[in-house]
Amino acid sequence: MAWHQISLITDENTAPGLADYFSELGAVSVTYMDAEDQPVYEPAIGATKIWRNTQVIALYEVNAEPALIKTLVYMQFDNNLLHDWRQEELADQEWERAWMDYYQPMKFADKLWVCPTDQQRSEPGTICLTLDPGLAFGTGTHPTTALCLQWLASHELTGKTVIDYGCGSGILAVAAILLGAKKVHAVDIDPQALTATTDNALKNHVQDKIQCFLPDHFSPFQADVVLANILAKPLIDLSRQISNLLVSGGRLVLSGILFDQAEAVMNAYKQNIAFEPPVQQEEWIRLEGIKY
Repeated sequence: MAWHQISLITDENTAPGLADYFSELGAVSVTYMDAEDQPVYEPAIGATKIWRNTQVIALYEVNAEPALIKTLVYMQFDNNLLHDWRQEELADQEWERAWMDYYQPMKFADKLWVCPTDQQRSEPGTICLTLDPGLAFGTGTHPTTALCLQWLASHELTGKTVIDYGCGSGILAVAAILLGAKKVHAVDIDPQALTATTDNALKNHVQDKIQCFLPDHFSPFQADVVLANILAKPLIDLSRQISNLLVSGGRLVLSGILFDQAEAVMNAYKQNIAFEPPVQQEEWIRLEGIKY
């Protein structure tokens, strides 16, 4: 089927109300984009990034009436705050399939393959994780995820308990189980991430060993390994909670950190964690430490 895509540019104060109103008028999805080249800074935990000038993009089914939607929107909001109305009809595409033409099998630490469906690899001494693009971030193509996969594939996980804090697609949780971990608790603030993690666990036949939780529903316990591939600011803000999830002598793996943020992150954990030197890939680094 085809879709109507409608977009407007407005200020950061009006954008949330406009997005809600698009939804009230039947939009199947509403997203935000930067309408200028404003630098991206890390939002608070659970917050949605709104730029000074934000493009609000709404997607409607083909039977919607863009002219009526425009009239209602301009009646609802100060017209001086609405700029650059655009509408277009989008032909239906297999977006994930097109993306998968780019997504190719990847190998980590000569032990772990991450492969899209129908491109699985089978080599002696290796393990294959099947993963396709979906609802949540994390396919192994980004350096932050790759750094974590490299760590998992180069450490002994047999019989270990693992917490994947900020699980995204579940790629790290699934990899940990395939590499020998006994149990993984996957935690994320985004329900779609938990859906994606469950789907990928089923796809790799490890669903019985992975449990998914929203943070408010997660009863903390102490694991042998804690992985947190998020961003520097939430890693710092959550340093106490994340440290408390580790047993004494347990290993902490942190990613999603830019090189110049490493010192600040390590300082937030230094009372509980002895860190090894950072490992860098492009501008991103991975931190690994052991709990005192």
